[in-house]
Amino acid sequence: MVKYSLISSLTFWLLTSIGAVTAQDGTSYLLPPSIITDMILAEPAPSVNIDDRGQWMVLSRYDGYPPIEELARPELRLAGLRMDPQNFSPSRMRFITSLQLQDMSTGETHSISGLPDPLAASQVSWSPKQSKIAFLHVTRERVDLYIIDPVSRKANKINSSPLNTITGGYQWYDEETLIYRAVVKPAGEAPPRPLAPKGPAIQENYGQASPRPTYQDMLRSPHDEDLFRFYTTTQLIRNTRGQEVLINDPAIYQRISISPDKQYMLVKTIQPPYSYLVPMSGFPSSLVVMDMDGQVVRHLADLPSTETAPSGYDNVQLVPRGHTWREDMAATLVWCHPLDSGLINRASEFRDAVYTWTAPFDDQPKLLCKTTMRYRGITWGNASVALVLEGLTSKQSIQTSLLDPSSGAMTLLQTRNTTDAYSNPGNPVLIPNEFDQDVLFISRDGKLLFNNTTGSSPKGDLPFLMSYELGTKKADTLWRCGPDYFEMIVKVLDPEQLTLVTRRENQTEFPNYWLKHLRRRIADRQLTSFKNPYPQIEGITKEKIRYKRADGVDLTGDLYLPNGYEARRDGPLPVILWAYPREFQSRDDAAQNRGSENRFTMMNWGSPVCYATQGYAVLNNAEMPIVSTGEDKKPNDDFIDQLRLNAEAAIQTLSDLGVGDRDRVAVGGHSYGAFMAANLLAHTDLFKAGIARSGAYNRSLTPFGFQNEDRTYWEAPDVYHEMSPFSYAHRIKAPLLLIHGDADNNTGTYPIQSERMFNAIKGHGGTARFVSLPHESHGYQARESILHTLAEQLHWLDKYVKGATGKS
Repeated sequence: MVKYSLISSLTFWLLTSIGAVTAQDGTSYLLPPSIITDMILAEPAPSVNIDDRGQWMVLSRYDGYPPIEELARPELRLAGLRMDPQNFSPSRMRFITSLQLQDMSTGETHSISGLPDPLAASQVSWSPKQSKIAFLHVTRERVDLYIIDPVSRKANKINSSPLNTITGGYQWYDEETLIYRAVVKPAGEAPPRPLAPKGPAIQENYGQASPRPTYQDMLRSPHDEDLFRFYTTTQLIRNTRGQEVLINDPAIYQRISISPDKQYMLVKTIQPPYSYLVPMSGFPSSLVVMDMDGQVVRHLADLPSTETAPSGYDNVQLVPRGHTWREDMAATLVWCHPLDSGLINRASEFRDAVYTWTAPFDDQPKLLCKTTMRYRGITWGNASVALVLEGLTSKQSIQTSLLDPSSGAMTLLQTRNTTDAYSNPGNPVLIPNEFDQDVLFISRDGKLLFNNTTGSSPKGDLPFLMSYELGTKKADTLWRCGPDYFEMIVKVLDPEQLTLVTRRENQTEFPNYWLKHLRRRIADRQLTSFKNPYPQIEGITKEKIRYKRADGVDLTGDLYLPNGYEARRDGPLPVILWAYPREFQSRDDAAQNRGSENRFTMMNWGSPVCYATQGYAVLNNAEMPIVSTGEDKKPNDDFIDQLRLNAEAAIQTLSDLGVGDRDRVAVGGHSYGAFMAANLLAHTDLFKAGIARSGAYNRSLTPFGFQNEDRTYWEAPDVYHEMSPFSYAHRIKAPLLLIHGDADNNTGTYPIQSERMFNAIKGHGGTARFVSLPHESHGYQARESILHTLAEQLHWLDKYVKGATGKS
């Protein structure tokens, strides 16, 4: 157990790190104190995958953080994809290194014979009737497909052709058959890069608007196009008990969806010309229905590149979209088409029309219904019951209606703000039908079930299970989490008898799985006994604090205090405030209580909670709502002022509680949280220092929108300028630590954002440090990078916050 001490860190840590981190050139990787290292590198508990019958649990243990050598392996970045050119799989994957089976009736855990050694598995899934388990195994040279028989507890490799999983994995056809994409040519036949280019790379535009976000990893040259075509072209294969049959010719298959009756496939293939502006998902494509031998039954659509899609979150192209199979019928397609030319500002009673088309597709498609908002999808039940979801992102609005598919009649059930957590009913409970497709559970007395795994309420998050009677429209809460735990339903095994599997935890009890019988009144039975892998945090206290900002908006944050700390005895502590802003159209929604005191603290590389072991008060998840202040205003119109209000309220509250020293506070965040931290340093004197990881600081470099801002730079230049901390870099006087992965793939957060921000602060004589992490993307993966980041942050805090005195 760790005892609280005013000593900031170990002597060894101080001696080995201070000199190194002040250097301007490259340094060796650093380590934080061993107590932090041990927490971060602790083996996590296994993940759990339960079959629908409640017989078996698959226990999967993932590898820890890989060494930097893994990230340094060859990688191609093409058309928004990152791939391993040696084995035709996505790069930077996290693999399962151990698979076990646990009998849910006895609790006995079994090993599985025939597993590869060492195991590098992914995409574990149950067969349609839950009799087998499939997974992919990835080696340096290839990807293979394995099947596990739970009865014999034996795994067997079933493929001879190596899989190509760059554009997708495998899918079950039936208990004996799977469909997957296979490699067409070996990696050694990849097009070589020419010593001299044939000519310049040219892009052109002739009067057509293309307001696209700033995507990364785009195609840049004809050679990139050749490589993209080579690595994404695959051969469809049907494998039955190890026998492979080719389906159709090789193509760039973006999507394959099998009809419920298993007679047809909905197939989407990528077509040239390839875009240099949008990722593969936005390339031109062809959509067809094939039979299971690969013969085209019906051509559905040739879809254009999304380069020409209108800007704005609720604007869509004037083309059909959202093609799926209707899960409650043998072979019926469903899709929608805009009725307002795809432009949300165009007056129209209805936004989208939803159509169906039944095999063999000889007649004309039929109109099913029309939506007043943008169509988001249908959850099918049976011939008379389905749920239609529609919404508007720009209005933060979502609507659910009850649909009678036989007549097209719709009854509105609920319209709510997407940010209104209190009114969220959760997700409907689904069960497999005769086609092994998940459809709405409808009880014998005509009720639906809704499972809310968050359960936000004025008392905090309390997950619940609710019934909804279709006839009377009456909702009843069948079960709700109690006040002493955070417990959520992870699987409904028997919706009629209400037999459930839950995941239960509190501050001191690590999450474990339980079997619960609501109708049979049998005592809950614990299914797993996972132990706390982080004994170092025992004694650290957690409290969800509630406070108000000056304009009355309610806020919360998770306050962590060191083991053994007493405010009266030890006095106020240096503070780390870590946050991520969120936009709200509704003031009431912004003020809702979110989170639970009863969540166990799970340690991960991105969390600042580990610094509570070093004598800091940590206010994690400090709420930073940005609220619209009028019908004609958007939240970001007052972004800076509201950031200031949020930060002032948090600091004042910690000071009033006697736990936080208002003159020794640091602010930090990742991505949009980094953007927030830089803005707070530029526009306030509340903080002694800041930490900004992988952020974007100059909004003119994301001119066609960012985060939840859908106005362009040219529509709202003042907003873009005022929100950019780069515009006010000359005002940043508190020390700012900038960290960025040099292979960041996130839209908008190019590494140049941190480079230019550092140069701007340096050019005006500010105090800043820029750490560029080799081979790291937007989220950091290598253990060396993660431990170095934690060490850098701690040194920055110790140097500029813990030992600081007086105002900044």
